[in-house]
Amino acid sequence: MAEKVAKLGVEREKDFMYYVKDGEVWKVQRKQPGVPKGRPEKVADGGFEVDTNYIYFVDRDGDVARAKRAVGGQKRKKKGGKKAAARRKPAKKSTKKKPAKKAAKKKAAQGKKSKQGKSGKTGKKRR
Repeated sequence: MAEKVAKLGVEREKDFMYYVKDGEVWKVQRKQPGVPKGRPEKVADGGFEVDTNYIYFVDRDGDVARAKRAVGGQKRKKKGGKKAAARRKPAKKSTKKKPAKKAAKKKAAQGKKSKQGKSGKTGKKRR
């Protein structure tokens, strides 16, 4: 799928990442924990023009290759119509209402508990 653009025969090292920028091959040290960021170093001059419709990379042989750029990404599969509609069905709301008296009592009890915690009095004496 990729076509070779320039045969450079760059010797690749394990701890370096190689990339193509403006028709030139550059290398930079890979990020590793506890190691400061490395500075890019020019490896070779490719001597070719870069087309924006392609992505350029250094292949296994150390040569520069290019592949057609995917515009818009990959197409996604469509979801099943009946199964997806069945999952999206909203749950029925209960029609029962709580009595107003019980709800008021619960709120009052919660208010008393929160006031006790804020005052800092726990019943224990400090020494």
